[in-house]
Amino acid sequence: MINSEDLMQLQQAKLFANISLESVEHLFERCHRLNLARGEHLLEAGAANSHLYLILDGELRVYLSDRSLPEHAVFGAGDCVGEMSLLDGQKASALVLEARETRLLAIPHEALWALVDCSHGVARNLLAIMAGRMRNDNLAMISSQGQSLEFEQAASVDALTGIHNRRWLLEAYPRAMERCERNAEPLCLVIADIDWLKRFNDRYGHLAGDAVLRRVARQLSEGLRAQDLIARFGGEEFLILLPHAGIDEALLIAERLRGLVGAGSARETSEGRHGVTLSCGVAQMQKNETLGELTSRADAALRLAKDNGRDRVETAE
Repeated sequence: MINSEDLMQLQQAKLFANISLESVEHLFERCHRLNLARGEHLLEAGAANSHLYLILDGELRVYLSDRSLPEHAVFGAGDCVGEMSLLDGQKASALVLEARETRLLAIPHEALWALVDCSHGVARNLLAIMAGRMRNDNLAMISSQGQSLEFEQAASVDALTGIHNRRWLLEAYPRAMERCERNAEPLCLVIADIDWLKRFNDRYGHLAGDAVLRRVARQLSEGLRAQDLIARFGGEEFLILLPHAGIDEALLIAERLRGLVGAGSARETSEGRHGVTLSCGVAQMQKNETLGELTSRADAALRLAKDNGRDRVETAE
């Protein structure tokens, strides 16, 4: 039976907001009280449910899978759970357990619909509860997607220079190569390596060397076309993919990049620092060539540029 204390608690419940309980009190005879201890399970994901549970006192926690993940929601006095499975006729979609000793009013399926039929206010409040749950779930989903995008971006961006890293390169470059080969369009790869960076670090320190890396990464990015791709391959080496560019255009782009870095080094030298320059190796993609094979040929051209005095562009062709 429902006692006077329970009625006072029900009057504060969201399901009965702005409703005189006298008009529906006779339907509570179909309901029963339920006392659960801390840690007891009220609902199990995938299990059948035939009640709406209204919290008279205590606290329930909702988990979307199991307790290994943070709780999805926490409900206290005046809240209810179990309404979703009653409305759509499906099994419970979440784990619900008691966070501490909890008193509940268990409203059977038929009693809930009788309350809805008897009071438009109950129906309105039930819709408001459902709308609030959906809104909160949408906000949680948006937040989760935002965090996922942040993690994904962090995993694909080089922390020092702010451009893409090797992990991203190994996924993006083969796709671009495949598109160009499928469309019978040329593509070139440039390996750009900063000259004398180790000597610069030894003389001025690694913080100054990091500043050079950031500056060169910015200059290279700003010197490329909109369709070009750049990533830090490791150390002082950058891999630049030039879709729709033959070897002649790629050499011009590489020379422009070398000049940009050299101009920045000249300013550093005027400030009393030993400047750095850029050496580049260029290779044009051949038929059925993999990224590894193309990189190997561009790297051979880079070694040639180093052997021939640095601060220059050489080609594998």
